[in-house]
Amino acid sequence: RYIACPRLARTVQQCLQRGAGPQTLLLEFAPGPGIFTQTLLNAGIKVVALESDLAYLPNLQSLEDSMDGQLKVIYGDFCRLDPLVIGTLKPPAVCSEKLFETMGVAAVPWRADVPLRIFGILPHTLERNRLWRLLFGLYECNSIYKYGRIELNLFISEREYMVLKAKPGETWAYQALTVLAQIGCEIELLHMEPWSSFATDLKNGNLAIPKSKWLPNDHLCLVRLTPQQNLFTGGLKPTNATTFIFMVKQCLAKPKCRLSDRLNSWSLDNSGELLKALEIPENAAMRDLYPEDFRRLFEALQNSSMFTETWFYDEFSESVRTIN
Repeated sequence: RYIACPRLARTVQQCLQRGAGPQTLLLEFAPGPGIFTQTLLNAGIKVVALESDLAYLPNLQSLEDSMDGQLKVIYGDFCRLDPLVIGTLKPPAVCSEKLFETMGVAAVPWRADVPLRIFGILPHTLERNRLWRLLFGLYECNSIYKYGRIELNLFISEREYMVLKAKPGETWAYQALTVLAQIGCEIELLHMEPWSSFATDLKNGNLAIPKSKWLPNDHLCLVRLTPQQNLFTGGLKPTNATTFIFMVKQCLAKPKCRLSDRLNSWSLDNSGELLKALEIPENAAMRDLYPEDFRRLFEALQNSSMFTETWFYDEFSESVRTIN
């Protein structure tokens, strides 16, 4: 857990208010001692604080009592939202349905305005897995995304931000997570802050800064992820989104591989005609395709009588076990 300085809290408050719509409710997860929380409250924002550490709850609850309904504190862990378990959830695991009911947030159509904004610092432990879980929920309209286009404002490592914003050909960063994030979300960098601005409550007093061999990782980046309003207007639907995700994963598992070779491995007899129709060069490598190329390819495959989806099930099962 990282605790920010008051100066940074004011900067974050200004970033979160920039471009905010009429919805004033904000869900903050892992608020800790409440440095961000107090600043947001001072700005007139109505906050629901989701805290999993019992040591911080008394102070947060005391603040709640003094705010005349502007703050609601809930015991729970955002990173343990909707776990795949059988039976009653044991706190701090949280069910999104009960959480949204408590907040008074109702589901809206996908193309409606953002119904809720969420803010927090994503733990660097299993950071990539947590981003993957959010993307699965987004594409399948599960968990928090049952309620519409939930906006995430997350502090993530600079390394992961570089991956999210990478361009084709940047082999050091361009990967399946990149493609799916850029198709699924509008990605906006709100602020970059050096790691030194954050304190830590670890026993050894040191900052556990994730190492990165190829990518810069000197900052935490406040990134706004707003689901695309037109995500499901074409052939991509929540019902076939899992197939799309694993198609992208398979394609970029070997980024130097030619797309035509991958299509042939799927027993697609008319791959040359398909690529010509999509205006994709026959010798194009996976890492050279733009995110929208993958979407157009998927929609074309869905309409192809020569294509079956049996190729992805083994990887699908293994990946779901890993992510969850």
